[in-house]
Amino acid sequence: MSVELTFHGAAGTVTGSCYLLSVGRHRLLIDCGLFQGDKTLRELNYNPLPFNPKQLHAVLLTHAHIDHSGQLPRLAKFGYEGPVHCTDATADLLRWVLPDSAMIQENEVDRLNRRNQRRGRDAVEPIYDAEDAEALLKLLQPQPLNAWFEPVPGVRARLWPAGHILGSASIELEIREDEKSDPATSEPLRLLFSGDIGPEHKALQPPAQAPKDLDYVIMESTYGGRSRPKLDPRQRQAVLAEEVRAALANNGNLLIPAFAIERTQELLADLCALMDGGLVPKTPIFVDSPLATRITRVFEQHRQEAGLANGLPAGPDPFKHAGLRYLESAEQSKQIETITAGAIIIAASGMCDAGRIRHHLRNNLWRANATVLLIGYQAPGTLGSLLERGEKRVRIHGEEIVVRAHIRKLEVYSGHADHDELLDWLGDRLPVRGGLFLTHGEADAASALRLAIVQKHMDIAGIQLPKLDETWRLDKGKPRLRKAPDKPARLDAEHRRDALSGRDWHNDYAALVLDLQKRLQEAGNDRQRRRLLKRLQGLLQRE
Repeated sequence: MSVELTFHGAAGTVTGSCYLLSVGRHRLLIDCGLFQGDKTLRELNYNPLPFNPKQLHAVLLTHAHIDHSGQLPRLAKFGYEGPVHCTDATADLLRWVLPDSAMIQENEVDRLNRRNQRRGRDAVEPIYDAEDAEALLKLLQPQPLNAWFEPVPGVRARLWPAGHILGSASIELEIREDEKSDPATSEPLRLLFSGDIGPEHKALQPPAQAPKDLDYVIMESTYGGRSRPKLDPRQRQAVLAEEVRAALANNGNLLIPAFAIERTQELLADLCALMDGGLVPKTPIFVDSPLATRITRVFEQHRQEAGLANGLPAGPDPFKHAGLRYLESAEQSKQIETITAGAIIIAASGMCDAGRIRHHLRNNLWRANATVLLIGYQAPGTLGSLLERGEKRVRIHGEEIVVRAHIRKLEVYSGHADHDELLDWLGDRLPVRGGLFLTHGEADAASALRLAIVQKHMDIAGIQLPKLDETWRLDKGKPRLRKAPDKPARLDAEHRRDALSGRDWHNDYAALVLDLQKRLQEAGNDRQRRRLLKRLQGLLQRE
């Protein structure tokens, strides 16, 4: 029975996790996430799916982050009616995450269509809506950790805790050569999809676990080539306290872009502990994210799970601290725009590419007394990555904003294992007899990790860096690359090079507009401005 694996996402990039596994006549999908990052990458979300959802027999999901789950409603929209297997906690998170994502899709397209109407362009449709999200939620089939189940005949699956976020899992698969053969006597093909692997000292999650002695491992490489200080909970809180004290001493606001799932809850637990311990001033904390508020309730429901309370302080529930203000309505969000100092504002998204954080950045970036604390990975081309790179002017909602605020970076809350931890995790999986596929990482990160693995002489048959939409045949000996059908690549080589520089042509266009505006403003008179514009028009006409 042939086994083929196609990489429809997270290949050469960090987002859009999506793997199609064909086992004989059965087709399984592992993850179905949104692409995030620069506009060129995000536009892939609007393209037709590279497979027919009606031909899928089962879906397995590693966790609820939107770059792993965000395209699931499109499956339901285009006819998928099979099961979606995940952990119980992931299912609880998805009941908030997917409807929220649908609302974002609809709102963004509504704003785009209003602009398109003024420009005389055709209207576009959201990639899915609330009805599609609700249809998908009916397909969820939660599975317990560390227990075998059979998603399709001939394939056994087992979920292992990945230590990344609440409910996150690595997925082990055993594929029998004949679906009618006895699993106790036949030698199966053994696969492991790592999902996103958490670090050793994750604030709210126990360490990752997974099996060893495998044929193939499909492994994330987000932080390949990058190591972080190894801090215990007290050391992590001390680093955060230093940043908070410095920000508040500037007599401005502290803005923290944070993902609604896990990152917000980690911050709340530490901030409240620091305030109760007198290590930072008691300061109002505004959680300006309806999704984060609802996700926090899910954390409270699962708080008694084994290991979840390890990172939480003893005593009162930190998520109900007296200093917390959860904002849900748009009116509540607008009210805090009048606060110019002395507030901590936590809002999504963590990469500043959507959500309410953009409104707060627009209102605070130009203030020299404000501080923006970036606490997670910033995908190339996102607003967060531009701020991290030190851009002095950015565009938000079409408006030019000068950046005078202090931009700070803190990586102690990363949900991903770093370079050394990835190597340790892989070392515990050995031997890997057939091969290793490094995914979910930019090209330089995956290459750095591959080089380190080779230098360590690990017991691995071969290491591959798959490209988007490549198909590999997974045999018992070693994998074989199958040629893809003749069709245009969804991501061309030029965009992959742009990704390494952290910007695509959309970023270059925005920078050009800002530079042009600055030059026109600085020109001495209208004659000089017209001369500059004519020179630009002449260049365009010669192209």
